[in-house]
Order: sequence, then C-alpha cells, then structure tokens
Amino acid sequence: MTHASQEGFTGAGRSILEEDEITLTSVGVDIGSSTSHLVFSRLELERQNTRYVIVKRTVLRESEILLTPYVDDGATIDADALGAFIDRQYREAGLERADIDTGALILTGVAVLRSNARAIGELFAADAGKFVAVSAGDGMEATMAAHGSGAVAESGRSGGVVMNIDVGGGTTKVAICRAGVVLEVTSIDAGARLLAFDGAGVVTRIEAAGRAHATEAGVAAEVGSKLTEDDMAAVASVMAGRIEEVVSLGEISAETKALLRLPPLAFRGKVDTVIFSGGVSEFIYGRERDGFGDLGPQLAAEVKARVAKLGAMVMVPAAGIRATVIGASQYTIQVSGSTIFISPLDAVPVRNIPVVTPEVDLTADVIDPAAVADGIVRGLRRLDLVGATSPVALAVHWGGSATFDRLDGFCRGVVRAMQPVLDAGNPLVLV
Repeated sequence: MTHASQEGFTGAGRSILEEDEITLTSVGVDIGSSTSHLVFSRLELERQNTRYVIVKRTVLRESEILLTPYVDDGATIDADALGAFIDRQYREAGLERADIDTGALILTGVAVLRSNARAIGELFAADAGKFVAVSAGDGMEATMAAHGSGAVAESGRSGGVVMNIDVGGGTTKVAICRAGVVLEVTSIDAGARLLAFDGAGVVTRIEAAGRAHATEAGVAAEVGSKLTEDDMAAVASVMAGRIEEVVSLGEISAETKALLRLPPLAFRGKVDTVIFSGGVSEFIYGRERDGFGDLGPQLAAEVKARVAKLGAMVMVPAAGIRATVIGASQYTIQVSGSTIFISPLDAVPVRNIPVVTPEVDLTADVIDPAAVADGIVRGLRRLDLVGATSPVALAVHWGGSATFDRLDGFCRGVVRAMQPVLDAGNPLVLV
C-alpha cells in the first residue's frame, strides 16, 4: 500500500515531496441533455524533474449509458433518478465516495440551466473540494471530444490534419486538429434525439431544431404524431446534409448558417483523417445496433455515407460516446513553485480556473500585439470564454529572447484580449 492510499491524497500527514510515484482514483461524470454516464479511472503519476506526469491511465469501470431522466415538463432533469443511478455506479465499481481523489463533473445542454445545475451540484456537494465542475458550451465540448476521441493525439503523431466529428443527441460538434492542438471548432443543431419516439414510432419529444429538420424533409412531426421508417430516414437525410455542408469546408448555405451554434470553420486545407465520436458514432462503427427511440441508426448511416465523400481515412476513436468525459480528464496543469510570481499576494487563492492555450507565435523577432490578442481570443472562443468576467488562465510557450520590446508587445496583446476579465477585478493568470 502506498503512502497516498494510507493518508488519502490530501491527508494532513502526507508529504508529497517524499513521493516519486502517486496513484489517484478519479471519476468523470458527464450529464447532458440526452445521455449521462460515468467513468472511474486509476491515474499513475511519476515525478519527472520538478513535476509529476501521468504515465498510465487505467479504466476501472465504465457505467452503462443512461438516457437522462426528466420530470413531466421535459426540461427539468429528475435529480432523484439521476442520483440513484450515480450511487448505483459507485456500488458496482466497488468504490465509496471517500475513495475518490479527484474528478470532473461536466454539464452540457439543458443540464447547464440554473435549476438543473443547482440540483445536480447538490448530488456532489460532499465532494466539492475534489471535483472540477465544468459547464461546457459547444466550443469546450467540441474541444474535449477531440481530446477524448484521440483526434488531437493522432494529429500530433501523424503530422496530418485530423477532423473530429462528434455526433450527439442534440448537436454535432466538429474540431480541426493539427500538430497535436485543436485549431478551431464549430457546432450545428443536428442530432439524433432532436426527435424522440416510442416503440410504435409515436413522437414523445421534439426540439425546435428537430421540427425545422422535419419540416424541410416534408414530415409533419409533432408530439403524438406517428413516424414511418421513411419519415425517419427523410429527417435523418436532411440533418446529415447540413452536417455534410459544415465538414466539407466550403461555402455554407443560409439555411445551414441558421443552424450553426458557433461561427463556421475557416480552415480550407486538406483533411487527412476523420474520427467520429459521440453517441451516434457507436452506430457508425457498428458497436451498437439497437435504437434508443431516436434517429441514431438512421443518422449514423447517412453521415457515414456523406463523410466518405471527403476521401479522408476514417479511424476508430479511442473513445466514442465517452469522448467528452475522457477528454476532460486529460486537461492537466502543473506549476513549479520556484517560478511563481504573485502580486498582490492577496490575489490568491483562486480555484477552478479554466486554462486556455492560445496559438500565438512567440518566436518572431517582433511580437505583434494584435496577433497575440487575436490568438488569445480564438483560444477563448474554443472554450466558450469570450467576454468572460471570471478568472481565466493563459498558458503560453515562450520562444526567443526576453527583450523589453518583445515582452512589451506580448503584454499589450494579452491586456487587449483579457480586458473584460481585468475590468471585472480579476487577477491576470499566466502560466
């Protein structure tokens, strides 16, 4: 038994300076509009010079996928049913709440709504000090999915351009990855559970975007109406057509633009590899065949056929429906205590700060403040943090000499991009 397991990760009698290896038990919880699930993992860290690095991640248990439960109004998540599901997953994993050292709670879609977020937060109130809670907008969700699916890692390994297409219940998120980083992301209202129906094909729930797709397909879809197999195929075909427009990296029609939740992709280069993630990817890769009362099977077939036209190699993801929660667990940051500067000292502590790594060229002889600001804003947009008035940390990789002119150009760009955060009285955090 390690010292860590005897004392607990945050035990008062523990001295981390004496340990070259650390083992942590973590849990990732993903609660969204369509589905909810958990992943329990064991993380092994080794000291390398002055910091600890994750050298091994072992999945202890993956929960079954729960269709997110709702009360009668269709917008309020049933916290009691969700809590019972979560408690059962802990029991089946053979773990107590006290056994968890760290975790990530990800809320997406309607789970982010104030009443839902508060109720879900109460389920984890006792673990508040261990968990990082993330209300993930479309940009952050797309970024996490690209990490969790392996698209980011593959782009770093191969040196090519990898497109991650995360097809979920309510939206489809697309990320362009190159050289081990996410270049840009977008999202569109096209997903399998925009229409839900029972075993007889009778519509039980329909979102506004689902109604728009159905109308375009010539299908009269309302709660209580019955859909035929042809109706389902027609709606899925329309959705897939909108997704095809987005991933083809060409001009986008006004109708498709109206469904975008983020700006369209500006990238116009060649895509070498495509990776699918999200719930619908389970059907695309043939890992799931039975439907769940939605358009999953039909949308998967249509998207797979249309994306094949891109001519890119299709790879199997490291994680499909679980890509978002696994991606969240890969965001780590470590700081050496010998290189910390704080002014004023009462600016700390600050907790749960999102970290943005902007794509900024800091190797040029002259650093352009406008280019620095633009790179930071693009990084903020990827994580849905543009205009944020709460603390945000910037992680930058400095290159070249630290002359006054170069530092001045960099700092001017940082201040320009981070002005809303500074105006709100928050500290500037640079890593």
